[in-house]
Amino acid sequence: QVYLAESGGGLVQAGDSLRLSCTDAGRTFSNFAMAWFRQSPGKEREILASTTGSGGSTSYADSIKGRFTISRDNAKNTVYLQMNGLNPGDSAVYYCAAGGIEGRGRFYATFWGQGTQVTVSS
Repeated sequence: QVYLAESGGGLVQAGDSLRLSCTDAGRTFSNFAMAWFRQSPGKEREILASTTGSGGSTSYADSIKGRFTISRDNAKNTVYLQMNGLNPGDSAVYYCAAGGIEGRGRFYATFWGQGTQVTVSS
């Protein structure tokens, strides 16, 4: 089983950086690909980044490429999202998810965290 808990969200100013963490309380963390999503009011949930179980391969959405970095530490059962150059458009609830990657390279979610709010003021 997978139990995900995000942390690290908060209120920051435009241009600031934040690092989100997502920790799995289960024992099978390295078996899962992990991803970060976000959702703002009135918008669909969008995937931002994903990484394979080993962390050896990552993928990013064009909207955040070059500003956000996903990484994982399997010894700590934790996946991170380093976010730099934040702007008000990045304000959203950020979710981590555990799942897999299908043949076409698309991440699919099986387990979700509860989300953490990120608000960027101008």
